Amino acid sequence: MTDPRALLLLMNDVPAEHEEEFNRWYAEEHLPERESLPGFLSSRRFISLEGTPKYLALYELESARALDTPEYRALSEPTPWTLRIRGLRSSHLRNIYEEINPSGDRR
Repeated sequence: MTDPRALLLLMNDVPAEHEEEFNRWYAEEHLPERESLPGFLSSRRFISLEGTPKYLALYELESARALDTPEYRALSEPTPWTLRIRGLRSSHLRNIYEEINPSGDRR
């Protein structure tokens, strides 16, 4: 039996005066870095129309094991830009989810 597919969910707020840099960092560094990792199938970002946190990122994973690969663990040594962005974020939420009905069964 194969491991279930998984999602990595991240939600953040960032001060308005840093949103342009935050979005540039996601587009130029963060998403390309993640999309090149084994087990990462896709990534999508959303902005809240109301409520907080304002930003949401979803990564579809082959399985939660994608977060245990040597390539992913190597990201524990962040770039200077990533360190700067981390210092700007607030309301940070990170959750990992596993699919519970891979066959589409709605039970």
